[in-house]
Amino acid sequence: MTFKLSVLDQSMARGRNEGALALQETIEMAKWCESLGYERFWISEHHAFPSVAGSAPEVLLAALGAATNNIRLGSGGIMLPHYSAYKVAEVFSLLSNLYPNRIDLGVGRAPGADMSTARALATDGRPKFEAFPKLVEKLSEYLWQDNTEPMVSPKPHEDIPVWMLGSSPDSAQLAARLGLPYNLAAFINPQAHENIVSYYQENFKPSAMWKKPYTILAIGVFCAETEAQAKALQLTFDINFFRFITGHTQGSFLTPQEAQLHPITPQLADFIKSRNTLRAVGTPEQVKSKIEGIAQRFAVDEIMMVSNMHYLSDRKRSFELVMNAFQN
Repeated sequence: MTFKLSVLDQSMARGRNEGALALQETIEMAKWCESLGYERFWISEHHAFPSVAGSAPEVLLAALGAATNNIRLGSGGIMLPHYSAYKVAEVFSLLSNLYPNRIDLGVGRAPGADMSTARALATDGRPKFEAFPKLVEKLSEYLWQDNTEPMVSPKPHEDIPVWMLGSSPDSAQLAARLGLPYNLAAFINPQAHENIVSYYQENFKPSAMWKKPYTILAIGVFCAETEAQAKALQLTFDINFFRFITGHTQGSFLTPQEAQLHPITPQLADFIKSRNTLRAVGTPEQVKSKIEGIAQRFAVDEIMMVSNMHYLSDRKRSFELVMNAFQN
């Protein structure tokens, strides 16, 4: 089977005061991935996390567009319940005029933050998660129909793809019902089953923008010259992510050298094991084989890779090795 390769970058900051560096590295990664021939480069939205710099993807997308020439750029995604559908439509319409035929609008229901931050983001202190399906429908109308009131200004340069993002059956059901392309975040839910994708594909209803289903599967990828190097990069991320979700980072991540000395508790070992199902770790040949197997199992059109490695040089090398493996 044939499938495309793309990238999701989460603008991870190594320390509490390194947001500026993290954002510059995201821009550098977009340029690098474009030079390697990747299909698209998406960025995420998170709030109130000192170690994640990407809180406003619509702003960062403008910078990425100015720094690149051809690669598709997108949000992975805009957390729509926080915002007005009309305002999001305006922002992405403007981006489509700045960078024609290059902008993807991925939307999600998750808060991308804790609930106190979600309440702070809401203008009335009440997050609108239950309104997400209606917000997606309204957003699509603003972008795809010429007779909406109020009209979006500037008018979209082209039909902007609205992508449904998710990690559970609920998002697949909504994407199928609304006729939207679907991105399943297996790097968030490594236990995601291929039935989620098959349900979406079998129940897809054509929309004004999409006549047939299109699926991306987003997975973690750690590639290096040797398997030992790749596993060390993966272990560093796993330890840092475990410390992050358990509230022990204090806004900074361990270096690979520090991670090698970190004790592997039974809880940490179970966590690492739970994440191994749907990711590719190893040499270029091993990673290529694993990606091909996952893509075939899920029958997807595209694999989106997330490689949250501590150092920029390791991330760049990983994406280079993967692309070289698929081109040879």
